[in-house]
Amino acid sequence: MKQRMRKLAGTMLLLLSIVLYSAAAMAVYAGLLIGAPWWVLIGYFAVAGSFWFFPASWIIRWMTKPD
Repeated sequence: MKQRMRKLAGTMLLLLSIVLYSAAAMAVYAGLLIGAPWWVLIGYFAVAGSFWFFPASWIIRWMTKPD
C-alpha cells in the first residue's frame, strides 16, 4: 500500500478509533463512576484520555512509514 493510501486509511481509522474509544470511556463512566467525587472523575478522564495516545501513535506510525 502506498503512503498516500495509508494516510487516507489511517485518517479514517483515527476518526473511527476516537469515536469508539470515547464511547467506551463514557460507558465505563456511566457504569461504574456515576456519583463518584469530582476528583475521582478528573483522575479517571485524565488517565482515560492519556491512554488513547497508544493506539493513535501506532496508527500514525503506520501511516507515515515510507513506501
